[in-house]
Amino acid sequence: MPLHLIKLSVGTDSVEDLASWQAERLRQLKRDGQKPDLFHRTFQMPKRREDLLDGGSIYWVIKGIIQARQRLIDLREGIREDGTPCSLLILDRTLVPVRPTPRRPFQGWRYLSNDDVPADLTGSSSDGIAAMPPKMRKDLAELGLI
Repeated sequence: MPLHLIKLSVGTDSVEDLASWQAERLRQLKRDGQKPDLFHRTFQMPKRREDLLDGGSIYWVIKGIIQARQRLIDLREGIREDGTPCSLLILDRTLVPVRPTPRRPFQGWRYLSNDDVPADLTGSSSDGIAAMPPKMRKDLAELGLI
């Protein structure tokens, strides 16, 4: 059974904002002649690597609400610009909207079991929520109505 990560997306206001930020990072990597892998840097390497790479995703908390996920492709050792070691969470480029779920703030990342993940907003199981504008979904989730 896959295991997932949950992480705050600090500085982003929406899923669209996160997608725009990631697209700009990919353009910048390509411009700099680097391999355009989409990644997120983190201090600690998750210890449950095999469980995470067995279909796991990173769930993004944006403005206090879990709003999207991206499939984890790989976990690698990396180096920050200042030369300090870090871990790289290599991500699929597709951001999948999920059923908005409020989440309290926390630091770093946390494991998220398969039983606790919000449903994707695709297909017939979304109850029409996927058709709502993103801001409306966020507002209704903040009010506890979805």
